[in-house]
Amino acid sequence: MNKLCWICLAVPVMFSCSQPVTGSGETALSQHNDTAVAKHIEAGNDYHSFSNPDEITVTHLDLALTADFEQKQLKGRATLDIVRQQAGADTLVLDTRDLNINSVTVNGQSVDYSLGASDANLGTPLSISLPANAKQVTVNYHTSPEASGVQWLTPAQTAGKQHPFLFTQAQAIHARSFIPLQDSPQVRITYDANIKTPANLLAVMSASNNPHTERDGDYSFSMPQPIPSYLIALAIGDLQFQAMGDRTGVYAEPALLKAAAAEFEDTESMLELTEEKYGPYRWDRYDLLILPPSFPFGGMENPRLSFITPTVIAGDKSLVSLIAHELAHSWSGNTVTNATWRDLWLNEGFTTYLTYRIMEMLYGPDRYNMEAVLGYQSLQSDIDALPEADQKLAIDLRGRNADEVFSDIPYEKGALMLREIEQKIGREAFDKFLLNYFEHFAFESITTDVFLTYLDKTLLKDYPEKLSRARIEQWIFQPGLPEGAPEPQSDAFSDIDEVRQRWLTDKRDANEIDTTLWTTHEWLYFLNNLPDSLPAQKLEELDNAFSLTQSQNNEIAHSWLMIAVKNEYKPAYDRLYKYLVNIGRNKLVKPLYRELAKTPQGKKLATKAFNEAKAGYHPLTIKANEGFIND
Repeated sequence: MNKLCWICLAVPVMFSCSQPVTGSGETALSQHNDTAVAKHIEAGNDYHSFSNPDEITVTHLDLALTADFEQKQLKGRATLDIVRQQAGADTLVLDTRDLNINSVTVNGQSVDYSLGASDANLGTPLSISLPANAKQVTVNYHTSPEASGVQWLTPAQTAGKQHPFLFTQAQAIHARSFIPLQDSPQVRITYDANIKTPANLLAVMSASNNPHTERDGDYSFSMPQPIPSYLIALAIGDLQFQAMGDRTGVYAEPALLKAAAAEFEDTESMLELTEEKYGPYRWDRYDLLILPPSFPFGGMENPRLSFITPTVIAGDKSLVSLIAHELAHSWSGNTVTNATWRDLWLNEGFTTYLTYRIMEMLYGPDRYNMEAVLGYQSLQSDIDALPEADQKLAIDLRGRNADEVFSDIPYEKGALMLREIEQKIGREAFDKFLLNYFEHFAFESITTDVFLTYLDKTLLKDYPEKLSRARIEQWIFQPGLPEGAPEPQSDAFSDIDEVRQRWLTDKRDANEIDTTLWTTHEWLYFLNNLPDSLPAQKLEELDNAFSLTQSQNNEIAHSWLMIAVKNEYKPAYDRLYKYLVNIGRNKLVKPLYRELAKTPQGKKLATKAFNEAKAGYHPLTIKANEGFIND
């Protein structure tokens, strides 16, 4: 998934009826009536859900929806199988956001229901009265055209320009905007779905997709493994399929299919290598879906069908670590899942660690080291930008939008902690631990406290002279990086440092720098470590030598455009404008909007670009960036 950088002040604590999971928790500060009051975080209490799985748990979803592109609505029903956890529990509470509820039935009979007060972050609770014999609840509803988890694209906003496109994005708590359910990662369900579309479009889901299905506008899906709600995903468009291996393939619009299949042809090898090291792949097939460029994330690990931004199709496989990351989620995240959004680092830290290992197994240690250094530098940038409370792995998100959990902290800091453990006990021992960890917690949702208890019984018990509980807790509960944390190094980057310094001190002209064998990673390291302030003559020299303003590699272009904004290098501004208008990936556009907003002229350009791009941006991208325009 994309790493969003954010800064947000603490706001009043919200409530949830979700089931607490046993654990000690951590004391944190929240604001109430402008008075700092110590409030205890209940480990496992999902503060971002109204639902009550401790009383009544949803176990299976049967979904029947029709996609109405004219009205921009999904219309139909959700039938929920339920199990009472407490005798006498007579009310099922579901999460919704901007859903229009038409009727609710239980075992085929109408029942009373009510929608509670809406909350800006959580949506609206739907309370349903249950008779004693209730086994199934059916909610007939339709979505809002502005559903936060659904984007409707016009033909002009797609690659082919001929057909409309729809895709959903449920993480963190946006599934409730297109399905009424218990929208908490601690609730795992199986699901079946029937999706009706215009006859010339294909529907795919995070479920069983038949690559040879007939395109007829009527599609059925099944997900037999229990998953959290944020992994339910749907896309509809002019899609075609191309196989990349026995278990892997790619769906894309025809204009992108060939390039995507070539770029990601190593996916099958990634899958096989990960299985050899960390245990069986448990999800049958692993396919990719290439989305339009408005997709707000780099990728989304929807099981069986990862959603991928087209911005990583670079033509040289230089950005395929994103594919490794989404694949790795099949073990860490999809199979073993964070129980609440406070525990996101259990998903993303483990997955980021696995990503580096997969890249090393496939492409060698040089690639591993370069990507680790770039990840470390990105982490340092976030640590510099974030308040201390948000530099913790186990973050206090109470009263805040769940999407604000996304930064490099759960990803790179989490991975760095695991790398330290690996270095202290050795790779072979740590790989054995990971193998057992994925097996032990398979298809469970766990908290940070559950992980620590497991660590007590395993690594901390087996390696008391090398590991300590206090050091692990420092990583998890303290801001920043602990003293002595690992710092990745790359010999290849040492050469880049020398080249950059010679150019900066005018000992070498830009056109004398031999970049023939440079990878994307070397270019990013060169650019990202330039001084913030550079004279126009130096920027023009670099641009003339390497045509950086016109780079079609979206990551390199992003780094160069950041330099252009910081130095008001106007020759790059036409390209900057087109970049902002045509790309909706938050990782790439948000830093540019933030930097532009620092000057009146920059804000003027940002406002113009944002207003033009807004119709094609995902709601998450709009929400993440509109503050730079409106402040």
